[in-house]
Amino acid sequence: MIDVNDLRKGVTFELDGAIYRVLEYSHHKPGRGNATIRVKARNLLTGATIERTFTSGQSVQDVRLDFHNVSFLYSDGEFYHFMDNETFDQPALPKEMLGDAALFLKEGLEVKLTFYNGKPIDIELPTSVDMKVVEAEVAVRGDTATGVTKKVKTETGLVVQCPAFVNVGDTIRVDTRTGEYITRV
Repeated sequence: MIDVNDLRKGVTFELDGAIYRVLEYSHHKPGRGNATIRVKARNLLTGATIERTFTSGQSVQDVRLDFHNVSFLYSDGEFYHFMDNETFDQPALPKEMLGDAALFLKEGLEVKLTFYNGKPIDIELPTSVDMKVVEAEVAVRGDTATGVTKKVKTETGLVVQCPAFVNVGDTIRVDTRTGEYITRV
């Protein structure tokens, strides 16, 4: 068991028979009474997001997870297929379980696959991914007094705000935690 005061972003816990990963965490201590802990968490089995409020002193069940380094192989539209780098097993995850992380997956990308009781339930992406630009808005010429940005679409369908100098065919580096442009590669 872990105390709810120890819940932080990225911590995994079990509640009411479901496994959750904390997405957001806030701690509020009023002048009198117990502190309240508000948690926004994602159910790793269904992909649903919940918001839950705990009072200080409550506890939740700790969860033991296994991690394997895998490479992304392909998507058949419904499932995303991976290959374990050590055992060469090929687990698959449904699109609903991945959520927005699916937009960062491209062929050959190495990720960490999370297993619970022998079943794959989630992936952990690297902090940045290099992607090729396939569509870009036309930048307004001469508008350089401010940090002008435009929307570009990458090879996986991810839409990113980029500086005006990024064009179709360029490769850009994107932060997987925020979905923001880092640099042109």
